[in-house]
Amino acid sequence: MLTVVNEDGTTPSGSSLLDEVVREGARRMLAAALEAEVNACIAELADERDDKGRRLVVRNGYHQPRKVTTAAGVVEVKAPRVNDKRVDEATGERKRFSSAILPPWCRKSPKISEVLPLLYLHGLSSGDFVPALEQFLGSSAGLSAATVTRLTTQWQADHAAFMDRDLAEVDYVYVWADGIHLNVRPEEAKACVLVLIGVRADGSKELVALKDGYRESGESWADLLRDCARRGMRAPILAVGDGALGFWKALAEVFPDTREQRCWVHKTANVLDSMPKSAQPAAKKAIQDIYNAEDRDHAEAAIKTFAQLYGAKFPKAVKKITDDQEELLAFYGFPAEHWIHLRTTNPIESTFSTVRLRTKVTHGAGSRGAALAMVFKLVESAQQRWRAVDAPHLVALVRAGARFERGQLVERPEAVAA
Repeated sequence: MLTVVNEDGTTPSGSSLLDEVVREGARRMLAAALEAEVNACIAELADERDDKGRRLVVRNGYHQPRKVTTAAGVVEVKAPRVNDKRVDEATGERKRFSSAILPPWCRKSPKISEVLPLLYLHGLSSGDFVPALEQFLGSSAGLSAATVTRLTTQWQADHAAFMDRDLAEVDYVYVWADGIHLNVRPEEAKACVLVLIGVRADGSKELVALKDGYRESGESWADLLRDCARRGMRAPILAVGDGALGFWKALAEVFPDTREQRCWVHKTANVLDSMPKSAQPAAKKAIQDIYNAEDRDHAEAAIKTFAQLYGAKFPKAVKKITDDQEELLAFYGFPAEHWIHLRTTNPIESTFSTVRLRTKVTHGAGSRGAALAMVFKLVESAQQRWRAVDAPHLVALVRAGARFERGQLVERPEAVAA
């Protein structure tokens, strides 16, 4: 029954009347559902009888009350007890009724179990679980920091299974590659997470691989790509990445037919770093005119203009663009709807902003195994919110070898009738 309300609108326990109403409603609904489940089971097995004609499955009072943490708060449950005398003919063991709604071992709902690792991954320290969630759930039962510690082992197993999955049935037409540095221990300053995100033939984005390594190491990238190839991965049509990566050497070794596209965000930063601050705003605008051009011809003209404006004073800055011109403009050979996706590694950078938040809160990613498991779970969670590339139907045409000029599909000329 609901308790009397104090003058300040709270109940004697200190919680609000609204919370009490919700919890009481949840308790009653759960009790009714458990009763209905047991009654349905007994009715279904009413014909199961022993040699003397007595039912083998009957009610037998109630179990001891227990508290269960749910999204509505902590509710006390008194589950019906079932006396099940049936015997499994194959094993000779007694059968036992087990509620599908509230298993015997259950002390918190699956949603609460999912919330704990997500809160941890997104910035809440495990030591803050009890004071933070107790205010919402009305109890600290089952919310200890040890829960996350146990889950870390499972995350590592999930990541290992992910990195061993078969890739033969998946086709990644485009891939983005980057090495992400995290806030790790000083002695591991050169360590980073090697990330591959791909676009499937249906236009959806998907995490392809995630492994620890060294950002500038071509061998680390080669190991990752060779492993992907071993598991059946086809060569992507186009790969997008930072020009400083050892990734390109590895890509040429493992997938030599894949075209290269340099990331314009990284390239812009590198070019501006070699110029004085006073020249950077105008130079940045000139660089944007290159990769925002309406087609490749206009982009090449914009590069010439950039070279004329800054070549005499800042030859090194101009050389950074002219030397990589072919790789910087590769995206113009693909559908115009895909250009915005292909000219930067933004799909990786935007995703890892949450990863950096998590490692910043924890003042370091811990052990490398735990850090990798944490990163994997974060990306796995973020992946559910990734949107497909624009005009996803064109991705399959790219894989099929269709030609695109000025961003438009070039139809094959029909044979002229004799």
